[in-house]
Amino acid sequence: MADPDSPERVHRVLELALVFADAALVALYAPGEDGELLRLVESAGLPRTLYGLPESYSVSGPSPAARAHRDTRPVWLGPGEQDVGLRSHAAQAQEFSLAVLPVRAGDGCLLAVRESPGGFDADERSCLELIARSVVCPAVSGPETRGEPDADAFTLAMDSGRIDVGDDILRLFGLRREEFDGKVETLLARTVPEDLPSLMSVVEADHMSLGDRELEFRVLQPAGPPRWLRLHGRLLPGGGQRPARLVGSVADASTLRSDVTDVARVQRLAAALSTAGTVRDVSQAVVTALRRPLRADRIALAELEGDRLVVTVLDPPEPEDWPELWRMEWRAEWPDAPVRTMPTLAAALREGRAQIWPAGTALEPALAEVGPGGLAVLPLPADGRMAGACLIGWDAPHDFGTDERALLTASAGLAGQALMRAHAFDAEHELVTMLQRQLLPRRLPKLPGAVAVARYLPATAGLEVGGDWYDVIPLPENHVALVIGDVQGHSTAAATLMGQMRTALRAYAAEGHPPDVVVAHANRLLSDLETDLFATCCYVEVDMEEGSAWCVRAGHPPPVLRHPDGRTEIVETDGGPPLGVLRQAEFPLGPLDLPPGAVLALTTDGLVESVEADIDEGLARFADRLGAADPVDLGQVADALLDSAQRNDDVALLLLRYDGMASRPLRESWTVWRVPQAVGQARRFTRRTLRTWGVPEQDQDSALLVVSELVTNGLVHTDGRVRLDLTLVNHRLRVAVTDTSPRSPVKPTSIGWEATGGRGILLVEAVSDTWGTVPVSGGKQVWSELLLSD
Repeated sequence: MADPDSPERVHRVLELALVFADAALVALYAPGEDGELLRLVESAGLPRTLYGLPESYSVSGPSPAARAHRDTRPVWLGPGEQDVGLRSHAAQAQEFSLAVLPVRAGDGCLLAVRESPGGFDADERSCLELIARSVVCPAVSGPETRGEPDADAFTLAMDSGRIDVGDDILRLFGLRREEFDGKVETLLARTVPEDLPSLMSVVEADHMSLGDRELEFRVLQPAGPPRWLRLHGRLLPGGGQRPARLVGSVADASTLRSDVTDVARVQRLAAALSTAGTVRDVSQAVVTALRRPLRADRIALAELEGDRLVVTVLDPPEPEDWPELWRMEWRAEWPDAPVRTMPTLAAALREGRAQIWPAGTALEPALAEVGPGGLAVLPLPADGRMAGACLIGWDAPHDFGTDERALLTASAGLAGQALMRAHAFDAEHELVTMLQRQLLPRRLPKLPGAVAVARYLPATAGLEVGGDWYDVIPLPENHVALVIGDVQGHSTAAATLMGQMRTALRAYAAEGHPPDVVVAHANRLLSDLETDLFATCCYVEVDMEEGSAWCVRAGHPPPVLRHPDGRTEIVETDGGPPLGVLRQAEFPLGPLDLPPGAVLALTTDGLVESVEADIDEGLARFADRLGAADPVDLGQVADALLDSAQRNDDVALLLLRYDGMASRPLRESWTVWRVPQAVGQARRFTRRTLRTWGVPEQDQDSALLVVSELVTNGLVHTDGRVRLDLTLVNHRLRVAVTDTSPRSPVKPTSIGWEATGGRGILLVEAVSDTWGTVPVSGGKQVWSELLLSD
């Protein structure tokens, strides 16, 4: 236990006044031996010379210190009420308040300065009064009483540079008594060069004003990191033949701090926050920077969203290590609690300054259980608003030093700004991710006789949005189009163009164009958009009934086919240039055969090309991995292909396993000639076909009626070729008539008894289970489906 009269204990008491009264400077004055002067005993906080505090006050003078000492009553002064000798260090622009309290009866006075126009509030005044009653002034006999030479003491003559040091100081500097020449330069030569300027400001008379000075510096060691030392000194004025002297002590401070300085910690935190992209990254950087140096037992960082605190990082992350109220509010991974449930925390956020509560402070349970041995709350300000808060708790009673307070304050400012930047980045990332999701298919359709899966992975840098896309387009007559493509670049412009290309390809495919025409139309569209970007594409149309396909490539890597026996091949078909490069370009068709059990893989270059290998090597490795995979679970195959790749680009992957259709539809077609007997010929063709398929007689009449009306409409209302298609699958008969007019038939709203037309579509609607019209290449198709008897 330290002596109550020791300067060390007095200094610690003054530091408590700094923390709990939010003071900028605290000083202790005690009566001198002659009883005529109040002499400065100890000070803490900002240098007293910045406020003009003198070395002593006359007991009989008019100063606030003398009045408080004589009357044994506190003196509270606001801005403009201080004596003329006090001044602000901010060019007199910073208003400040002054408090002077008597220390016991006749023992001196405690003086506190606060840089706030509002002065000390009731709680802070009570705190200062309590400290003033508890402090004990050491005996003061004169200006030279403190700093008597001892083993850890020194006396430096400011005119000659000769210094008398104790044995402990020589040991800390790594010198033996017989090696020391008595010159201060010998000691300075052993300090770390970066700390020499601050040390010179103490040992040079021109750089130091009268009064106390305290600083920490490092001395070099023969082995290992430098040793931290703490210097406490006072400059005593000379007189007569006696020069000015610096007296004080030097102590080992290595046990109080590690080999990393607080400045270095702040610099490391700033470097970590500069690369932290998300809110979670920022929170993790703050926890890493603070918990170990502060030896805290738990630390939490939360964003402030409206009136709720959304915790982003907890350390430790286990729920049982946190208060019960936090566990009640646990949502998903972290708690999410309203600020109003913790009024003390809400008040700290409103004031916007760090708050520290020692062990035993009466707080609400939600805060007290975070730090029963001490709690620090750091509001995180940024851009004029509060971005969040950081809570740091200790289980054992914790003493809060001024260095810790400075570290917390500096870290809070950095973390608040970084949190705001990360929040903006997260919002932007969420926006582009939503854009990406909207431009890509939400789900793939169920296919007859096949299974398809797709994967998309964004790039690992930037906005993580690019131009890779995939699509699976169901087409009539059990055809399916597989599309994969890549727009140049990684930006919202590339993603937007990707959406346009995907929509265009789907529209051209739905019109019934063959694959080469679909890609050619998309190429002309991209050329007409007048963009500097181009796109690559691979388009494969698969006939699910026959197990055959046609492939068209536009500057894109070829598909890879895995045969049922595990053998793989890279389908080397002729291809055309990328889309948007040449407006008039040829895109040749390449055939493909898909036996049941085969897997067709389409991917973008991000999966098969890297800085280490060209695209041919990447395709070969991709084919080997596909051949080694088990195609039973196509999703696991896709995940394995992505996990084994070294990528630095967007990746899109589309896999199709062709199993073959269990039952193939029956199909027949008839070209309708424009002759007077055309409708009769179409009816005879239909009757022969239905009898061959075994359709019951009662169902044939409805089908013949639909054929008559649709063929008649095609011949009467259109020009050019008319085709009749019949399809039977699972007791459903589909009748489709295709013509060259893009105009769809219009169902009349009302028909009078004298009308001679318009009843055909009404008859088709009456006898059909469902009917409709779709655009096809160069015209339309009107179709009707009839449910047949078993």
